[in-house]
Amino acid sequence: MRLSTVRVADHQTAAARQEVGELVLLPYSDIGALLATGDDWQDRAASTGGERLPLAGASFAPLVPHPNKIICLGLNYTTHIKEMGRPTPAHPTLFAKYDGSLIGAHDDIHMPPVSDDLDWEAELGVVIGRPGRHVPRRKALEYVAGYTVANDVTVRDWQHRTREFLSGKTFEATTPIGPVLVTPDELPPGASGLTIECSVDGHTVQKSNTADLLFDVADVIAYVSTIITLLPGDLILTGTPGGVGAGRDPKVFLRPGQELVTAVESIGELRNTVVKDRL
Repeated sequence: MRLSTVRVADHQTAAARQEVGELVLLPYSDIGALLATGDDWQDRAASTGGERLPLAGASFAPLVPHPNKIICLGLNYTTHIKEMGRPTPAHPTLFAKYDGSLIGAHDDIHMPPVSDDLDWEAELGVVIGRPGRHVPRRKALEYVAGYTVANDVTVRDWQHRTREFLSGKTFEATTPIGPVLVTPDELPPGASGLTIECSVDGHTVQKSNTADLLFDVADVIAYVSTIITLLPGDLILTGTPGGVGAGRDPKVFLRPGQELVTAVESIGELRNTVVKDRL
């Protein structure tokens, strides 16, 4: 099953089930609200019928507009670790975002006026489907509602102002996510073995495979749930492969007017244009 959060009339949003050429609206404001209904959310999503809209031209909101948590992984592909000149971590490298950073699958990425060092990071996204604390690795994938596409667009000079990543990772309107949540039954276990890629103005800048994650989805869920209870709608961004602009010589960064396309095989595609914010 493929689910989205779409914009509808009067500045509202609705959860929707994707069918051939159509979106079937569900009686929930977004995917997060659907997941919060309980363990039978998938039955509700599959069986409920509502207004139908054409898929073409749909306006996708952030998949989960207001998650309780956005947990991100740094340094989780060997190629990215190498290009950044960092040692291979023994444990997952975690940082967070706030929901103000999230945008929809086709929304503009807002380049902040305080920086010209805007960089791309294609990522596999994981959406949590049920509460979990101290989840053993062998059961971790049972807590996944589905998978999506994200780009952890990063303001590099602000990221490196201190040893902590947060300030460069959560600028407003910089993190596209969507356009769909694909349920696990449609994908390989842990969404492993899928091609992940990113292009800028049609030029491929990243291409890898989710099988190359240093810490896979089950590892990450087990690790994070040791620290804090995972809740329905929580987002996990699993890290980016090599090919980022900051890892090049000379460095290359995004510019206003450029189109950033992010795709994960069998899941979907983000297509976003960079615009410059003004003070």
